[in-house]
Amino acid sequence: MVSTGFEPDVKVRAREYRIGCIGAGMIMAECHLAAYYEAGFPVVALASRTRANAEKVAARWGIKTIHDTPEQLIEDDRVEIVDLAFPPDQQPALIRHALKQPHVKAILAQKPLALSVEEAVMLRDEAAASGKILSVNQNMRYDQSMRVLKQIIDSGALGEIVFAEIDMHAIPHWQTFLADYDRLTLANMSVHHLDVLRFLFGDPDEITTMTRQDPRTQFEHTDGITVSTLRFPSGVLAVSLEDVWSGPREQGYRDDQHINWRVDGTKGVAKGTIGWPKGVASTLTYASTETTGGKWVSPSWETMWFPHAFIGVMEQLQYALKTGTPPALSVADNVKTMALVEAGYRSMAEGRTIKLSEVRVD
Repeated sequence: MVSTGFEPDVKVRAREYRIGCIGAGMIMAECHLAAYYEAGFPVVALASRTRANAEKVAARWGIKTIHDTPEQLIEDDRVEIVDLAFPPDQQPALIRHALKQPHVKAILAQKPLALSVEEAVMLRDEAAASGKILSVNQNMRYDQSMRVLKQIIDSGALGEIVFAEIDMHAIPHWQTFLADYDRLTLANMSVHHLDVLRFLFGDPDEITTMTRQDPRTQFEHTDGITVSTLRFPSGVLAVSLEDVWSGPREQGYRDDQHINWRVDGTKGVAKGTIGWPKGVASTLTYASTETTGGKWVSPSWETMWFPHAFIGVMEQLQYALKTGTPPALSVADNVKTMALVEAGYRSMAEGRTIKLSEVRVD
């Protein structure tokens, strides 16, 4: 059944602001720029840590201007939106440089925004003082199944939400720079799931996280496989599981990588899959005593999280600039996701449930 009455993808309402992109790795080359090309967003310049990489990516996507350094791109007065895909230890300095430029109207930062909640809070406050928009790329909110799930929940079709889970057994693409940090899965993979749980159900009261090391990951890390339980003020109980081991990978072994999700309500259930581990579209099916007569209904779409969700991420920023309204993915909201991640790490370190009130972000 094709989607009817739902909006799995955004409608592009603004595309006039010129973008300068920083980074030439997989996320920028395969997601950001592929999405912007499809949506018709104007990318006027590109820069990376190595010019050779930037030249290859620029040639692929028809970007005519290549800067030697990220700082030079930020200073290019044609650039109205600075789009970052850069390591989190280097990102804050580039954000601060962009905030100083009179021609820069907005910044789209990568997650994690910084290496600490304290640094993220400072960036939030500095952006507010500058009058410029700082938005953070929480792109799972624009996964098609998550958008439709949110629309179903908000319609009341599932009634009062009781329980939710995200069950991941898949191997992420770990960027090479992550080997320099001690934090791994919770900060770089679970953050998608924790943020989307906030998107669906609001801010939780508490989190309990447990972990063990991942046998496949060769560099030192505190958190490999992670399991988090969240309790929300509404009573919702949620589990986010990231099994980044997910079994052996060798010739002849047929792996079963997958990410499943489920939401149970008093009037219905929605469940589905996240498609990126297999390079396919995400899925959703739901049944409701209120709206489907108890029958399972399966809206469908052809778009995918990678790259199409990145259209939504840039569109919300373009639209915020055009209308003078706050972005859907504000830095103030992202600081709350960072606080949730920080609470998860404290839970692991201290072996207890952490209340979100213990992590100050005001």
